[in-house]
Amino acid sequence: MKIAILEEKTVTNDSEVSFDGIRALGECVCYPLTPQEKLLEHLGDAEAAIINKTVFTREIIGKCPHLKYIGLCATGYNNVDTAAAAEAGITVTNCPAYSTDAVAQQVFAYILHFMNRTAQYDRDVHDGGWVRSDTFSYFPFPTYELAGMKLGIIGYGSIGKRVADIALAFGMEVFVSTRTPQKDDRVQFIGTDDIFSVCDIITLHCPLTPETKELVNMARLSRCRKNAIIINTSRGGAVNEYALASALHDHIIAGAAVDVISEEPMKADNPLLTAPNCVITPHISWAPLQTRKRLLKIAEDNLRAYINGSPVNKVN
Repeated sequence: MKIAILEEKTVTNDSEVSFDGIRALGECVCYPLTPQEKLLEHLGDAEAAIINKTVFTREIIGKCPHLKYIGLCATGYNNVDTAAAAEAGITVTNCPAYSTDAVAQQVFAYILHFMNRTAQYDRDVHDGGWVRSDTFSYFPFPTYELAGMKLGIIGYGSIGKRVADIALAFGMEVFVSTRTPQKDDRVQFIGTDDIFSVCDIITLHCPLTPETKELVNMARLSRCRKNAIIINTSRGGAVNEYALASALHDHIIAGAAVDVISEEPMKADNPLLTAPNCVITPHISWAPLQTRKRLLKIAEDNLRAYINGSPVNKVN
């Protein structure tokens, strides 16, 4: 089988994570990145494409007569027209639930950043604050216990559930908004609008759909408590970035942390760059070393299963 790996750099730029397992499954060409205008050239006559964010529209799929398989090194697959692929006899697979622990960990890295203020105290100590102190302990920046705080989770798949597990271990009250009715006696299920009214911290773990597009908007932010923190590790399009920046500038909410934005890489004029109390990381919550190794093993197993005639993790 001829295999084209089109976006190696989006998964690995070190020697510890490699595509060697996939390379061993066929005759392989590999590109660090594939600009959209180079897609057909890089794909050539490959029967299998291994991708991350490369866009396969209906038009492009119609120009790929040799292509039989698209393997995503990701959970999301909105960048592939799966209906057009199915019509063309192309199997599309994804890598589900590979980053559950990593993303949940990142969520609490943000939460503890705001509540423990470790970075702020570290900077102050290095600026001489402790040297100048006349007491053994000084606390100009208030810190807060998580126990008793209200955490709102929007979306209750594997990541949302893991976030709830950690929150409950901290003694938090957990409120959940989900489109899929579920039973979990540990948490309280309420509506999305109520999440914004009730909770101290709100974290998004939902897919990007017409219903969730810009679900964080000024109407909902205006319902928030003054101390509220908004966290987004799901999809950038779930947040209206101008509304969020405005809410931070106007002190409608206390802070925000985002790992995803509407257009990536980030543009210099993104309003969140100049918003106060806004932590921004470059879409890394999924990317610990162990997680990327796990991702590529799933992608390898997906392709091997397809070659053996028993596809797994199909999304079309």
